[in-house]
Amino acid sequence: MTRPNDPSALRISRDTGTAEAAQPIDLAMRVRTLRKDRGWTLEQAANAAGLARSTLSKIENGQMSPTYDALKKLAQGLEISVPQLFTPPARQAASGRMAVTRAAEGVAQPTPTYDHRLLAGQLSQKKMLPYQALVRARDMSDFDGWVRHGGEEFLYVLTGEIRLFTEFYAPVDMRRGDSAYYDASMGHNVISISREDAQILWVTSLE
Repeated sequence: MTRPNDPSALRISRDTGTAEAAQPIDLAMRVRTLRKDRGWTLEQAANAAGLARSTLSKIENGQMSPTYDALKKLAQGLEISVPQLFTPPARQAASGRMAVTRAAEGVAQPTPTYDHRLLAGQLSQKKMLPYQALVRARDMSDFDGWVRHGGEEFLYVLTGEIRLFTEFYAPVDMRRGDSAYYDASMGHNVISISREDAQILWVTSLE
């Protein structure tokens, strides 16, 4: 039989009116999320809370349990109450955004080395930039230098074969169905090594 004060008896209501067992808050993750939501470094958050940077780092990594005094300082530094440190963040309402790009559609952006076709171009303020590219380049000399930009990038080979060059790794030959995920600030270029121009899908995160 469940005791009235047993934490396992806690319930949170869903919109449907049904109940679900409340999950314990991971304080380390909660503090780290609150700090990052504010765009603060460890040092900035520690200064705001009046804590040593090493202490905050240990709290965020679950290496120590903060005293109540430390919790109060953390809450004050983050401009929230102590109970809010243990309150799950509210679920973000679905925006309902959606875009469908047909095979023959997409915003064309031709270059000497790639023929880009931007996908989901009708959506603004995207967090990812998806585009299909026809790889025309056949040699590294076709480029003026490394391509590099912010964010991370996912590459998927749709047709043909390519060679992926990166600043810090040996070249990688890839064929249909192969994929790569990499730091886009690292210099990178792609050439086609198949008889016909290869086609790839690129998805770039936007910082």
